[in-house]
Order: sequence, then structure tokens, then C-alpha cells
Amino acid sequence: MKDSYVRNVIEAALLAAGQPLPAAELARLFEESSRPSSEQLEAALESLAAEYADRGIELKHTASGFSIQVRRELAAEISRLWPERTVRYSRALLETLALIAYRQPITRAEIEAVRGVAVNPNIVRTMLERNWVRVVGQRDVPGHPELLGTTREFLDYFGLKSLDELPPLAELKALTDPNLELALAGEDGVAVSAATALGSAPHDGGDADEAADDDELSAGTDGSHELVAAPRDLDG
Repeated sequence: MKDSYVRNVIEAALLAAGQPLPAAELARLFEESSRPSSEQLEAALESLAAEYADRGIELKHTASGFSIQVRRELAAEISRLWPERTVRYSRALLETLALIAYRQPITRAEIEAVRGVAVNPNIVRTMLERNWVRVVGQRDVPGHPELLGTTREFLDYFGLKSLDELPPLAELKALTDPNLELALAGEDGVAVSAATALGSAPHDGGDADEAADDDELSAGTDGSHELVAAPRDLDG
């Protein structure tokens, strides 16, 4: 089987799927008698990535597999095709999401202790509806509060293969931009911006941020929740 044929089939599948595909699923696209080896698949994916190096699209490997997407540095321009799709998330939501990502599993009370304000229920609801977080258990303390952790969908949305690709906290603490906007999934800087105030004292206007989350975007769930990482040490 020609390498160019394997590459073309993979490219067509990734364009048609509209979602990340794991290597095993890519292999099943071929007849069993002529199925390429894992080495051939890897070579085809590397060839595609190299071919896209100077183009407007890129091959991305996230937690759920491989996908072809708009190159990150062009996301702002391409988002103008769909101005109505621009989604603005409050600083409160992004701070909460970042705390879950870095300190999971974590309870709402623990999030509130760090942020210094109560967690608006709409924030957690939005993250649950977007399949970014899930309930992973209960803390063994009086009241047995729910523990929250991130999902595979969280990694896919922010273009991450694993939580190990989250930026170091030293970088996050230097960010202070309160006007965070996600125009496209995986837009450059989103993962970094999501944790702007980690480790800092509660910022002024926190209560106003929480109130603004009454208007946060909600989305219907269409997939299963899956925990993809063990707890991370915030100070690590």
C-alpha cells in the first residue's frame, strides 16, 4: 500500500469526522488484509503535520486523538466568519475552571476558600453542561461534599493531550487580563488565560463577576464524562 494513499485516507477521515479520531479508529478505516502498521500510521500523521507546517491548518493531537483544525494564530481572523458564535466567559468561570484543573479533585468549598467568594451555581452548571468537569467522588469529611475533576472533553477543547501540557503556574500568575474571550476552541492562549489569578488574593469586583455568571452560556451534553488525570499539586 502506497504511503500517499494511507496519508490521503487519514486526511480525508479527519476532515470528515469533525472530531478527534484515535489512531486505532484510523487504522480501522482500511481493510484488515491491507491495514497499515502502527509505524505506517505514525509516519503518515507525521507527513501530514509536516505538510501543514506553512499552511493555515494544522494537525493536532489531543486527549481523544488526532484532528485537523485552523492554525491557532489564525483563529481570531477566522472567527469573524461566525461573529454570532463568539463566546465570552467571565473571569470567575475561568478562575474556577483553572482551580479544578490544577487542584483536582477539589470541592466547591475549597474553590471558594482560594477565590474568596462563593461559587455561583451557574458556573459549575455551565462547566458540567460543556463536559469540561464532572463529579469524581466525595470528600471523606462531614457532609461528604462532591469532588470535581476535569474530563477528556476539557483537554480536547483547550487543545491539550494531557494535563501535563498545562502551563506552569509561574506563567499563569503573571497574567492579569480580565477580558478573556474564547472565539474558537483551542485559540492560542486560552489554556494559559484560563488560570489568570491562581495563587493570588481575591480580586476586586469578585462578587460582580459571580453575578455576571447568571448569563453564562449553557450547552446540552452529548457525550460521556471521563476523568483523565490524577490530582495535581498546585505548588508543583
